[in-house]
Amino acid sequence: MYSIEELANDFHKLGIGAADTVMLHASVRAVREVAGGPDQIHLALKSVLTSEGTLMMYAGCPRYYDEVGRGNLTMEQEREVREKLPAFDPLTARSARDNGTLVEFLRTYPDSRVNRHVARFVFWGKHTEHLMSGQPWNYAFGSDSPLERFLMLDGKIVLLGSDHDAVTFLHYVEHVADFSGKRIARYQVPVMENGCAVWRYGGI
Repeated sequence: MYSIEELANDFHKLGIGAADTVMLHASVRAVREVAGGPDQIHLALKSVLTSEGTLMMYAGCPRYYDEVGRGNLTMEQEREVREKLPAFDPLTARSARDNGTLVEFLRTYPDSRVNRHVARFVFWGKHTEHLMSGQPWNYAFGSDSPLERFLMLDGKIVLLGSDHDAVTFLHYVEHVADFSGKRIARYQVPVMENGCAVWRYGGI
């Protein structure tokens, strides 16, 4: 069983320090039992970063919100989703389950903030306003995205029991790199505009 102090010491050993900007990918199961529950993981990291540091995690959106139009669903499934799915609410929608449980613990913790895109990030700390100051609806991981601003802040990526192929920042590289065969995922999302639910096109 880990204590919050032991976790903080381990983050120090990984090279994390006060005032760093960190993007965390974590598997609570891989960390194993933590005294006080999973919240102690992000609280330990925050204690190392101090109020001068910044923490972010990729939250995404619940299932189906970014699926219509991608070609992953049958016509009948898309028809049902269009009929039944409520408008996306970035402030209350749960994080994508594939991103693990810790991001949802962080999202719902006091002082956490999220941006309004379905490709949402959760932020805490000094550079929150700067990191979430904008995100293009199309190509949400590329230029002028939170990932680009993270790069400009010399951010550090921390993998805690997560695989390298889970690193969200790789999507930024995919967007800005010039290579042949690049594919764009296009989809439609139900959002509220002027009090009405509308389906808005997006792409990543």
